[in-house]
Amino acid sequence: MKIGVDYYPEHWDCSMWEQDAMLMRETGISLIRVAEFAWSRLEPEQGRYEFGWLDDAINVFFKHGIQVVIGTPSCTPPNWLVERFPDVLPRDAMLHPKYPGIRGHRCYNSPSIRVFTERIVEKLASHYAKHPAVIGWQIDNEFSLNECHCEICNERFREWLLKKYGTLEALNQAWGTVVWSGEYSTWTQISTPFGGTSFRNPSYLLDWKRFETDSVVEFQQLQLSILRKCCPNHFVTHNIWSYPMSLDYYKLCEELDFASLDYYPGTSPEKSVSGGYNGALTLDLTRGIKRRNFWIMETISGPPGCWFPMWRTPQPGFIRAFAWQCIARGADTLVHFRWRSAPFGAEQFWHGLIDHSNVPGRRFEEYRMLCDEVNRLSPVLAGSEVLGEAAVLHSHDLYNAFAIQPQAEGMDYFDNLKLYHRALTKSGILTDVVNTTDNLERYRLIIAPSLYLLDENLADKLKNCVKNGATLILTNRTGVKNPNNVCWIHPLPGQLAEAAGVTVAEYDPVGNDVHTIRMTDGKTHTCSQWCDILEPAGAETIAWYEDDFFAGKPAVTVHAWGEGKVYYIGTVAEESFYLDLFGNAADESGVTRFAGLPEGVQISIRRKGTASYLFVLNLTRKKQTVELGGVYLSLLREESVGPALDLDPYAVEIVKLVEDDIFRKK
Repeated sequence: MKIGVDYYPEHWDCSMWEQDAMLMRETGISLIRVAEFAWSRLEPEQGRYEFGWLDDAINVFFKHGIQVVIGTPSCTPPNWLVERFPDVLPRDAMLHPKYPGIRGHRCYNSPSIRVFTERIVEKLASHYAKHPAVIGWQIDNEFSLNECHCEICNERFREWLLKKYGTLEALNQAWGTVVWSGEYSTWTQISTPFGGTSFRNPSYLLDWKRFETDSVVEFQQLQLSILRKCCPNHFVTHNIWSYPMSLDYYKLCEELDFASLDYYPGTSPEKSVSGGYNGALTLDLTRGIKRRNFWIMETISGPPGCWFPMWRTPQPGFIRAFAWQCIARGADTLVHFRWRSAPFGAEQFWHGLIDHSNVPGRRFEEYRMLCDEVNRLSPVLAGSEVLGEAAVLHSHDLYNAFAIQPQAEGMDYFDNLKLYHRALTKSGILTDVVNTTDNLERYRLIIAPSLYLLDENLADKLKNCVKNGATLILTNRTGVKNPNNVCWIHPLPGQLAEAAGVTVAEYDPVGNDVHTIRMTDGKTHTCSQWCDILEPAGAETIAWYEDDFFAGKPAVTVHAWGEGKVYYIGTVAEESFYLDLFGNAADESGVTRFAGLPEGVQISIRRKGTASYLFVLNLTRKKQTVELGGVYLSLLREESVGPALDLDPYAVEIVKLVEDDIFRKK
């Protein structure tokens, strides 16, 4: 395990490099990331490469035992490139160029950006392939979708569609273009969505989003191929931004060695609890991209501020606690952004570990403590991994499909995913968040939120899991469409109706209107967004609606099927409902959990061989107490703790488990 910082030697006089390297080494830093925004310094004129300054900087840090990750600079095309080759700039839906002035101003399909990117990446890779300080590469920086509408993108979009569908007849059939006389008779009639996306064919729009992701992946692959050839002994990664994003990270990271994440937890008092749960989801999603541990390539060092007002400064303990949250959920390396606050540029007030005063302060001393702890525990935790017993399914296609056609006021795919994951986290259930395409055989509890796009392959996979003893939880808007974003002509939940033992007789998109459901034990919960009126066909009803014209009708069912069970939730309820349901389902399916966690306290386990390490984190501003149920060895304090564990605000504890007896069923 490593701990490092993002460093920009081009921002500082070279006389400061030695001082910075010495302080870094003294602090416990072993890694820096450099150069991802430095194209204009690396190639100040077309074809004139200037690597000497970067050589000097890297050599200074290497002398002090600090390793280097180099970022390819393709996120920031220099002004000379934009001026001479205007095809570099993406064009919006009105065909206006998106001018530079901030990073990311490039069309991924531009012939010029591809040529010049390949050239500088090849030069960098060849130059640093054998430098002993350089251990790996970050491609570009925080890829996003630029939604370019230039002529090259139009041509590439048509080529993409031709490769996928083969003929116009097949495309017209798949998209249902007969509606509104939208049928195409020549390929040239197909364009990117000029003028915007309102009232567009939803099948067309979903393919447009897929094409855009593939354009980014192709642009990345140009660089990846060069790096693999020139630097076969170096790792290659990319730093994704926090979810949600309409870019398909599963495709983007498929050929990379591991995923990396830029993670900035909210510091405001009103987010002091919710931010920790949202962050847990982001970290679990990142771990699920490649089903393996990951890196944090940027994380909070001080109050962020840039094109928005500055956030609150991190409270004492905040930086350390959220760094350990990352490690607890699968991060093997932490890189903080940034070493020192920038005196110029758009991110002047995106604070680093050291402020503009250049005097290390409270936050720096907290970071120093973190470095000491990570370095001390690295031999113990290295090689360990996080393995959830429950799974939440996630899909970028689902996210995009719901964004294209919102289903009801206040209904948001990713917000509901947060709701379900938060309930699992609060229930102390170890959870993976995985792609709908992944193998699910080892999970005893599977939550499948709104499988709006559903085909036989996914349905059969889920049914096989249930037949073999898993508990599957389905929610409303399941089985509505096929992967082409075309509605199925059958009762919902479609291919999963038999396993669920229920069909949807009617539905009401209630939006922000609040309704009530009543459980079999008489307990009630509020619900909103959507109400499926269910018709059981073998399933047992466990909740009914209390009001509106569907009062007394089933809202939630459970069906014993094969060796397992299928729950169907026809609405979106308040959090207390999911705490009860998920807790009961976990117990019934044999999933272990840590019951009784206080609000804002999270747990996770990393395992290595027969050893297990329990992380307990108080990600709140108040003191909390957790019942461990026994006495255990604290790795941080090197003393025994428990059975009651008192946690100060933003306190962290890591204990070694002999067995998982600390988990108990409620």
